Amino acid sequence: MTTFGPATGTPPRSLVAATACVAVASPALIAYNVPPSATFFNQAAAFVGWGAFMLVLTIALAPRAWPRSAGIAALLGALALLLLSALAAPFWAALPWALARSNAGTLLAAALVAAVAAALVDAGLGAPAFRAFCIGLVVAGLASAVIGILQVYAPGWIDGNWIAQSAIEGRAVGNLRQPNHLSSLLLWSIVAALWLGEAKVLRRPAAWLIALPLLFVVVLSGSRTGALGTLTLAAWGLLDRRLSRPARAALLLAPVAYALMWAGAIEWAHLSKQVFGGETRFTGSGDVSSSRFGIWSNTIALIKAHPWLGVGFGEFNFAWTLTPFPHRPVAFFDHTHNLPLQFAVELGLPLACVVLGLLAWALVQASRNAIAAGRGAGAEAAPMQRAALVMVLMVAVHSLLEYPLWYAYFLLPAAFAFGFCLGTPAPRREAPATEGAADREPTRPFVLASMVLVLGGLLALYDYLRVVVIFAPPASAASLADRIADGRRSVLFAQHADYAAATTAEHPSQAMASFASAPHYLLDARLMMAWANALNEAGDVERARYVAQRLREFHNDQAEAFFAPCARAPKAGAVLPFQCQAPTRELGYEDFR
Repeated sequence: MTTFGPATGTPPRSLVAATACVAVASPALIAYNVPPSATFFNQAAAFVGWGAFMLVLTIALAPRAWPRSAGIAALLGALALLLLSALAAPFWAALPWALARSNAGTLLAAALVAAVAAALVDAGLGAPAFRAFCIGLVVAGLASAVIGILQVYAPGWIDGNWIAQSAIEGRAVGNLRQPNHLSSLLLWSIVAALWLGEAKVLRRPAAWLIALPLLFVVVLSGSRTGALGTLTLAAWGLLDRRLSRPARAALLLAPVAYALMWAGAIEWAHLSKQVFGGETRFTGSGDVSSSRFGIWSNTIALIKAHPWLGVGFGEFNFAWTLTPFPHRPVAFFDHTHNLPLQFAVELGLPLACVVLGLLAWALVQASRNAIAAGRGAGAEAAPMQRAALVMVLMVAVHSLLEYPLWYAYFLLPAAFAFGFCLGTPAPRREAPATEGAADREPTRPFVLASMVLVLGGLLALYDYLRVVVIFAPPASAASLADRIADGRRSVLFAQHADYAAATTAEHPSQAMASFASAPHYLLDARLMMAWANALNEAGDVERARYVAQRLREFHNDQAEAFFAPCARAPKAGAVLPFQCQAPTRELGYEDFR
């Protein structure tokens, strides 16, 4: 089998492993952030890191080394349809071009990573690539586990710059700042560690010793998605007979170990008088679904109202917020927290069924490859493709409850694992003695695309800094008006400048043009109040009342002063303010595009 190293004229293993660690670990470990986004630096690191990793890997590929399986064609077809939907959204759904470009670039990056992964397997280079990927996951997992332990047991040591402070007392969130994100990363790391033990890259006892603290921090995250992931580990141990008996036993015992660690964490919290935030996560008190049932019900209602074309790619928050739902969840959701529902509501049922059908077909082919890899010429790939399939299934389950794939640091590793599952190893052969230098040249389109991904990540970072100065200006910064004007020239983040313009104007109607963009990113209480006031000042009272009524449904504390006049009895002959009155004609979210 071909491998990486100087003897073969391909990149050395150390370089492959180093770039894998940059791609996988660095996005998970960045805590420093500046407004308006708490995770942008993590996302930019993912694009740059994965571009570098792909660049190093594609150097080893021969010309015309394109993935050839029907499964990878289905996956790339689904991504192509999503890409076309993202680029079409500005034309008919009024999605700002800055958001469309951002969505399109992310989808293209995922397609590149998936295609390269499949091509590596086809070329017989899967093993060293997957080994480097797993090393990166283990590094990310171990570092994140240390961070999680400090967040729970030594929060006073945390400065917020190198280690993020947990916003949920007694729960580990890692530097990704979300318990469910941390738990999914750690579960991936457990799969990677166990595979490295099976592949004899690590000693098996060492792999198990690595997995235990990772599992413990899954417990500290208090994530119910993480608890569900331990069942996936057990299923892997039950079904994969190519694993060693000790490894299968360890996987089967993962839910038991999780339960024991959970009980131990509770007991230690009581003895040490510390807070374990996950203690009440499985008690059944409160809203067990964390408002998911409510948002799913609202989403189904939107699908029924717009079954054919949907509300537009990336437009769920806009359409949901501006549709009457008297008993809606009171958080400002920007996602349905369920991937099939997200596609159905934004793309419409016909296109969503095609996209989901292609993804399901690809998943079936990935499962078949993992099962069949234990026979014949591909026998050596079985542990790899099966481990990769477990990673894909874990993030698929997570995507039924959250939206991890909307973050590059989950999407790109998931695309790599999925593409890896869809590769079809060719029969082993030695390179012919007459093979010329031209035959050893890398696949140029892949190399160029990888370089573009690195450059794109760096340019996105530069572009982001144009809007950072609006929200966190340095001492020598220009005036707010000048900073907003420069931010509006941003290629990917102009909506943030429009948000600032809309919410800081003394008279919101003077910034009316900003409301063509800002509400399509995320409608929150501050923006909705500004929008309602702007419409009222401009004489568009009916639409102003409609926006105010939608805001009232959220029962948001920030809007208390806005609605305070509505609670007072009006003076004789006085007219109630516009926000206290319902519109006199029927409107819908389409009237605000």
